[in-house]
Formats: sequence, C-alpha cells, structure tokens
Amino acid sequence: MRVGFVLGEMFAGLRRNITMTLSVVLVTMVSLFFFGAGLLVQQQVSILKGDWYDRVQVSIFLCGEDSPAEACPEGAITASQRDALRAQLQADPLVDEVFYESQADAFRNFQQMYDTSITANVTTEQLPESFRVRLTDPSRYQEVTAEFVDAAGVEDVPDQRAILEPLFTVLGTATQIALGLAALMLLCSVMLVSTTIRLTAFSRRRETTIMRLVGASRALIQLPFVLEGVIASLLGGLLASAALWAMVHFGVARLRARPGFTTRLIDTHDVLWQTAPLILAVGLVFAIGASLFSLRRWLKV
Repeated sequence: MRVGFVLGEMFAGLRRNITMTLSVVLVTMVSLFFFGAGLLVQQQVSILKGDWYDRVQVSIFLCGEDSPAEACPEGAITASQRDALRAQLQADPLVDEVFYESQADAFRNFQQMYDTSITANVTTEQLPESFRVRLTDPSRYQEVTAEFVDAAGVEDVPDQRAILEPLFTVLGTATQIALGLAALMLLCSVMLVSTTIRLTAFSRRRETTIMRLVGASRALIQLPFVLEGVIASLLGGLLASAALWAMVHFGVARLRARPGFTTRLIDTHDVLWQTAPLILAVGLVFAIGASLFSLRRWLKV
C-alpha cells in the first residue's frame, strides 16, 4: 500500500472540506467534553461516597431525663447500663473505636456548630449523651444499628448515611444528565462525520471509480476517507481533553487549595491518565465506525 498516496488523498480531502472538517472537530470536542465531564462527575461521586461514608460514625444516643417515654420506658440510662453498653460495643468485631460524648461535650460541640441565636435557647440537659462508633467495615453499619437500637438505655441509633443519600442522589442524577447529553452529542458527531465522509466520497466518486477499475483494493480507496474522520475526531478529542484539564486545574484545584478543605477531589492526573485516553478511544471508534458505514454505499462500483 502506498503510504504517500493515502496521506496525500487524506490531506486533499481535509483541505477541500475545511468547513465541514472544522464542524466535525468542534462537535466532537463538545460531545467528548460532555462525555468526559460525566465520567469525572461519576468518579468524584464514587470518591465522595468512599470518603464521606468512611468518616461517618454510628451515633448511639442514650436515654436521658428528657427522652420520650416510648423510646426510653425505663427512664434515663443508668451507670451500669452505660458500662454494659460500652463493653458490648468494644467487644463487637465490627467496631473499631468507641468514643463517649457526655451531655457537656455535646453542648460544647453544639455551641461550636450553631449561632448563638440558636444555642441560647438550648441547655446542657436537653442534649443526650452518646457513644460515637467507628466501624471496621463502614458498609456493614446496618448490622450495628440493628444490634444496638433496642439495647437497654438506648434512645435512638440514627442512620447518618441517610443524610448523605439525597446529596448523592442529586450528584448521580447530574451524572446521568451529563452522560445523556454526551450520548446525544456523540450521536450528532457520528452523523456529522458520516455526512462529511459521504459528501467527500460523492465529490470524488469519479476518481474512486477509476481506481477500482484499474485494480485498486477497497482498503486503499477507503483508507483516506477513514483517516479524514479519524484525524478530525482525534483533534476534537484532544481539544476536549485540554478543556477538561483546564477545568480541573483552574477550577477544582482552587477548592482543594482552600484552608481546612480535606475532601479528596479529582485532579489533573485523573484527567490525563483515566478520562482523556478513554474519550480519545471513544472518539476514534466512533469515527472509524461512522466512516466505514458511510462508505459502504458510496464506494460501490
């Protein structure tokens, strides 16, 4: 196969259809940008789930003087019940560490979390004492909840992960929307690539007919057209990767640089070594598939 001939035909096709080529590059860039953004959002949600879920501790609130009667029929927890509950927690294989928070500690933490306009109406006796439990396997928190929710002296064992679920539901929905837009844009990109290759093949149908009649193989005839679509798609993929890198480097990095911000966020390494290769591969596969499909009809002689 004559490499020089193939490359010459490819560049000639790109020059003849420069406007359409630019359109393919831009549409591919936008579609792959949405696709890559959806992947990054999905990856960030997974990171946040693992990070935040691991930080969440099971809180076991103990019965106090102000506890509802139905939750604590025996009244406030006794010292022996508290000690027995602590021993039971420490002996549980699912429990890694146990922290006791007295009513005074709870009130102090409450004052630090909320404004004085709220804390002024709350007294120490109104806040329950509790055990804060760190688990060896956070995914099995429901087992610990079920084990201690009916223990003597326990008022409530709330599922703190339920607080995070609405946030992750919103993030998951945003991911699905981004991926849906990406799929729509990829479809537009495929259609544009197909149209461009079809128009190019139609404008050069006389040349391709002559080449086929003199014995040129189908692969030799098809390759310049396929390479045109591949080059345009790869350029769009590279531009999309650069845009994602800039978004992460100049946007997400600023959040990570804020004082006291400890949550792990995606970084440029994730873009360069995970997302970018994938979107380039997707763009390449779509370009080749669209080109070959378009040429099946127009190169028949």
